[in-house]
Amino acid sequence: MAFIIKPLVTEKMNDLTEKSSADKKLYTSEKKAQAKNATAETRSYVVKSKHKEAQTKEKTVYTYTKQAKPKYGFIVKPEATKVAIKKEVEQLYNVKVTDVNTILYAGKRLARYTKAGLVRGQKNAFKKAIVTLKEGYTIDFYSNIK
Repeated sequence: MAFIIKPLVTEKMNDLTEKSSADKKLYTSEKKAQAKNATAETRSYVVKSKHKEAQTKEKTVYTYTKQAKPKYGFIVKPEATKVAIKKEVEQLYNVKVTDVNTILYAGKRLARYTKAGLVRGQKNAFKKAIVTLKEGYTIDFYSNIK
C-alpha cells in the first residue's frame, strides 16, 4: 500500500535538510571527551571586578564534530506507521533509513469576508514524516524531471 503522498520540497524543509547536513561542532565535558575523540582547547579570558585588578584566567574546553545525517520530509497518509514509511522510502529511493519522525497536523479553520458575506472553510488534516538517512545516502527529488 502506498503511504507516501508527496515529498516535501519547501523552503522550510530545505532549511532543515541543509542544517542537518552540515557537520556540527559540539562541546563536551572532560569525562566524556575521551569516548568522543574530543580535542582539548585552552581559552583565556579576563575577569573584571570592582575592587580588584582584572585577572586573566584560563579554561580548557573539549570539542568534537558530530557527523551530519541527511533528513528529508514527506507528506504521508494519516494511517501510515513509522515502519511502513521506512519500508516504502527504502524501496522507492534505494536508501537506508535510520530514523523516522512523524507529526500529525490538525485541519485549520479559515474564514474570510467577501461580497457574499462570511465564507467559512477548513484546511485538510495531514501527517508529515521526517526521514533520517544513513551516512552516505541522499535522495535527489529532481533527478526524474526533464
